[in-house]
Amino acid sequence: MAVSKATITDVPELNLLVNSAYRGESSKQGWTTEAHLLDGIRIDEDILSGYFSTPGVSILKYTGDDGRIIGCVYLEERLPKLYVGMFSVSPLLQGKGIGRELLLAAEEHARQINCQTLIMTVISTRHELIGWYERRGYHATGETQPFHAGTRFGIPKQPIELIVMEKILS
Repeated sequence: MAVSKATITDVPELNLLVNSAYRGESSKQGWTTEAHLLDGIRIDEDILSGYFSTPGVSILKYTGDDGRIIGCVYLEERLPKLYVGMFSVSPLLQGKGIGRELLLAAEEHARQINCQTLIMTVISTRHELIGWYERRGYHATGETQPFHAGTRFGIPKQPIELIVMEKILS
């Protein structure tokens, strides 16, 4: 199993993974589901494809022994910080260290581009997920952002607010 940079040919598999991790019945098999908060899809192939032609954007993938993509993370250079998003692990494989390895790879990517701070946004009511990030060195900055309502990232079932979390690398 290894982490590597995803390519445009990975789009169909990334699309299936991300949507299975966040939405629908399949996501409920893991602990990171957002199905109770949002309807609709998390991402589509057109948006994913666009990321591969966007300067400063990389997607890292975690590939299982069988060659299937079982985890991924979106990285966007927002210098002097690196934004971490679309963090996804197959619901059936959550809790096995895949997410931890992807975060470590994101930190290494940050170091390679001489970036010392990683940032992310997390739904404010996702206390278990926030705690997971805190145990990995992230902390809430006190900044909040509105959720991008609409069909791009899903349709909220209730008002959603995002908190900004960051980690400063040592």
